[in-house]
Amino acid sequence: MLYSPAPLHIPDGFLSLIVSIICWVITALTLGAAISRTNKSLGERQIPLMGVMAAFIFAAQMINFPVAGGTSGHLLGGALAAIVLGPWAGMLVMTAVIAVQALLFQDGGLLVMGANILNMGLVTAAIGYGLYRSVSSGTKTARLGVAGVAAWLSVMAGALLTSLQLWLSGTSQLGIVIPAMLGVHALIGVGEALITVFALAFIMQTRPDLLGEGSESAKAGRGWIYAGGLISLLVVLLSPFASADPDGLERVAINMGFIDTGRSAPYEIIPDYTLPFLGETALSTILAGVAGIVVVGILIVLVGRGMKAKS
Repeated sequence: MLYSPAPLHIPDGFLSLIVSIICWVITALTLGAAISRTNKSLGERQIPLMGVMAAFIFAAQMINFPVAGGTSGHLLGGALAAIVLGPWAGMLVMTAVIAVQALLFQDGGLLVMGANILNMGLVTAAIGYGLYRSVSSGTKTARLGVAGVAAWLSVMAGALLTSLQLWLSGTSQLGIVIPAMLGVHALIGVGEALITVFALAFIMQTRPDLLGEGSESAKAGRGWIYAGGLISLLVVLLSPFASADPDGLERVAINMGFIDTGRSAPYEIIPDYTLPFLGETALSTILAGVAGIVVVGILIVLVGRGMKAKS
C-alpha cells in the first residue's frame, strides 16, 4: 500500500448517527459564519492564494512520516492556513480539502464528514490563528515559536475531539481512548509543528506581507502563486515514498479492537489515492495527487470568486 489515510480521518461506522448529526450541525453553523465573514473581507487577489494554499495542504497531507511504534502521521495544515489567510478563509480552505478527500478519494466517511471537518479544519484553524495573533507584534522568533506550539496544540485538540466523539458513540471507553489518541498524536503534532514553522519561515523570508493582519493584506503576485503551485506538484512527487504504517487513529483502532466497525464508502472513484486503471504504482499515486491538487485548487478558487461576486 503506497498511501495511508490522514491521522484523524474518521471512517463511517466509528461514530453513532446522533454524534455525526451533532457534528454536522456545529460544522454547518461555523461554516455559515465563515462564509459570511469571508464575504465581507475577501480581496480579489486573495482568491488565488487560497487556491494555492488548498493545493499545498492537499499535497502535504499525502506525505506520511513515520513516528514511534510503527505509526505514521502527516500535516493537517489548519493552523498554517489560518495564519496565512485568516481564520475564516482558512476554515473554508480546510473544508474544501477534506471534502475532496472524502468525495473523490474515499478518504474519510461521508456521514462523518462533518466531524472530520470540525476536528481537522475548524478547530485547528481557530487555535492556530488565535495563538499566533496573540504575538503578531512580537519578534520573528517569537511568532515562529508560538506558531509551532499552536500547530502542535491544534493536532492535540483534534485528537481530543475525536476521542470524545468515539466515547459518546459507544465505540471506545473514555479512560482508554483519550490516553491512546493523545499519546500517539503528541508525536504527530511535533511533525505538524516543524512543517508549519518551516513553511512560515519561508513565507516570512520571501513574502512577509502575506502574514499581515486580516485578509486584505494577503495579496500574492502571479510569480509567487506559480511558485506555490510548483511546490505543491513537487511535494506530490514524493508521495510514493510516504510511510505505509497505520496512521494515528487507525493504530489506536487496531490496538483497541474497533477497526472492523469502520465501513467503506458506497462507491469508489480514486480509492487510496491510486488510479484504478494503473493499480498501486508510484505513477498512479503521483497522478492521483496531481488530480487532487488541481480539483481542490479549482474548487476553492470557484468558491472564492462566487463569494466575491455576491459581496
